[in-house]
Amino acid sequence: MSVFNRFETLQVHAGHTQDPATGACATPLYQTASFCFDNMDHAARLFQLQQEGHIYSRLSNPTVAVLEERVAALEQCTAALAVSSGQAAHFLVFESLAQPGDNIITFPALYGGTYTLFRDRFRSLGIEVRFADGQEPHHAKALIDDRTKGVFTETIANSNYHVPHFDFLAEFCLKKRIPLIVDNTFGGGGYLFRPAEYGAALVTHSATKWLGGHGNSIAGIIAEAGTFPWDSGRFPHFEEPCASYNNLNFLTAFKDRTFCARARALALRDFGCCLSPFNAWLILQGTETLSLRMQRAMDNALELARWLQSQKQVENVQYPGLKTHPSYENARKYFTKGSGSVLSFTLKGDRSQTAAFVERLQLITHLVNVGDNKTLIAHPASTTHGQMTDTQLRTAGINPGTLRLSAGIEHIDDIKSDLERSLKKIPL
Repeated sequence: MSVFNRFETLQVHAGHTQDPATGACATPLYQTASFCFDNMDHAARLFQLQQEGHIYSRLSNPTVAVLEERVAALEQCTAALAVSSGQAAHFLVFESLAQPGDNIITFPALYGGTYTLFRDRFRSLGIEVRFADGQEPHHAKALIDDRTKGVFTETIANSNYHVPHFDFLAEFCLKKRIPLIVDNTFGGGGYLFRPAEYGAALVTHSATKWLGGHGNSIAGIIAEAGTFPWDSGRFPHFEEPCASYNNLNFLTAFKDRTFCARARALALRDFGCCLSPFNAWLILQGTETLSLRMQRAMDNALELARWLQSQKQVENVQYPGLKTHPSYENARKYFTKGSGSVLSFTLKGDRSQTAAFVERLQLITHLVNVGDNKTLIAHPASTTHGQMTDTQLRTAGINPGTLRLSAGIEHIDDIKSDLERSLKKIPL
């Protein structure tokens, strides 16, 4: 399979081999808690990480392993770790990187759940998350010190759709020997963008979104680029002998898979936020059509953004594929297939009129998710970002009347028709 490296082929075949026991072509669902040992020596070798294999589904599972290998291939990474959710992925990443007294640098426009995880939960663990004063790389660079253990950004900011200057972020992170961590959920599993190709050390996903695409399961992914020097001096705990595994040195043993191997063996083992085999199996079904769904959704999003701009009831539209968006040039530079499938728009009306507009929609689904086959709509200020202050909302690019729309794969004329019927009832 190594010669067939195009994305559309990898999304179907990567990680999969014919089932040796039955010859099954489709990836089997290994719905089991534990795995039998050949003998006591075999058990001991597995527990000391001296031999690859499965022990307990909290650590690894054959169905989950196919998903991990597939996403690693799609992202052009050396390894991946599947966990219970996107939030769990971020928790394991930063718990593995940072210790009490350390800090992480990030930006003000983020998914609301990530924002509160950083602002509140990590603070209670003694890990400081420093929010830059702006969106540009120099705003983050100014906050770095000797205790900085990572710079975090999103491929497309999940509020104002800012697209970072990845080249500049990677450049100063490399010089400072600090890992760049990119949430590539909006990048569609590598179809729209591959952060590892632009210097990211670690890539995270809420696999619930485009990777799965059907809104039927929760999952998260951590992928490792395999290029970061974990022996840079900032991460002595990556080089120290590990007492849990007979003084194993993870860096020596796992090389370009060091982070994922350590996160699995320690953080996933101890915190237990593992992905169920059934959810992994469902996500795998989604990956096989990822490029088809993602492209259709992005095409729909661009047409909807342009159409909404022309509607007299709409005050403004935010979408990085529009020339009016501040990140338009960056989107053109880094994305060759589109500009994502999520946009926001603000109506000319008060909050009650905005609510009535949403409630009149018949085809478009009102819920908090993105990356589904169905077109979805939500009011961020009262849902996903409702825990932020008015000032924080404005900084993140969210107004009281902003609506977020995640384009699905329905016929574009039907989506427009649903929006148009509701728009016409807004008094001007």
